[in-house]
Amino acid sequence: MDINWYPGHMAKTKRQLQEQLSRVDVVVELCDARLPYSSRNPDLDKLIANKKRVLLLNKADLADQGMTSAWLNYFRSQGIDCAPYNAATGKAKDALAVIDRAAKETVERALAKGVRKTVKAMVVGVPNVGKSTFTNKLHGSGIAKTGDHPGVTRANQWVRITPYLDLLDTPGLLWPRLDDQLAARRLCYIGTVKDDVVDLPMLTIHLLQDMLSVKPEAVMERFRVTDATLRGEALLDAVCRGRGFLMKGGVCDYDRCCYVVLDEFRAGKLGRITLETPAKPRPRLTIPGAGKEEAHGED
Repeated sequence: MDINWYPGHMAKTKRQLQEQLSRVDVVVELCDARLPYSSRNPDLDKLIANKKRVLLLNKADLADQGMTSAWLNYFRSQGIDCAPYNAATGKAKDALAVIDRAAKETVERALAKGVRKTVKAMVVGVPNVGKSTFTNKLHGSGIAKTGDHPGVTRANQWVRITPYLDLLDTPGLLWPRLDDQLAARRLCYIGTVKDDVVDLPMLTIHLLQDMLSVKPEAVMERFRVTDATLRGEALLDAVCRGRGFLMKGGVCDYDRCCYVVLDEFRAGKLGRITLETPAKPRPRLTIPGAGKEEAHGED
């Protein structure tokens, strides 16, 4: 199942992001804590190389706590300031403290000159990792439009958070070539890539297999599957029959099954699941124009 999705507005998004960088003191990058490798855009390393950056592992309430700790340790070993967060239910003061820490040197230099600086922070990440929800959390209202599908935010939006902090909410940014098909597929799991451009039955099979590899008991209980060794179409059939996704004559309703499996994973209804680990590196294929390559994520 090859996935290659790069809407035309992505090139414009990248240009707009580059144009704003000169005005920014801090970059706040969000990724999905369930997919800390796949949900990070490798292009961003090159784009924001000279800026103070903090990485938030968003939706940490949906991820395995032990694995989140392992990823935090990994990123910190790479010199990246990072923290777990949940933009939907977390406390704004926790996120503000992380931004304050990243901006500390800039603020102190300005104070030494007798200036109380207003910090400008840019929020970046791939589509559907919660950037606008994060902006709304810090602002305390629904000032940024949100949705459970990619592409809701289409333009940069500056938001005044405090008298001394302005936040720039940006559209989600993918990279031009999804050469790493495993990462691309996992982006589909969290809705970064639109469902209507992929083979949903095949995507759902891969998701079920990925979840079985890390949380077999949760998958078997939730979808009433009795054999954890099932793979491929047999696994999809078992889920249909286990959950009663059947049409007339006992025919499996694959459309309904795919919708439910993806929706329940995205909503965290199978409990805390992380599908990637920093302990088993794999190379990310070269992407023209990208920054330094990374090599992480479980096969």
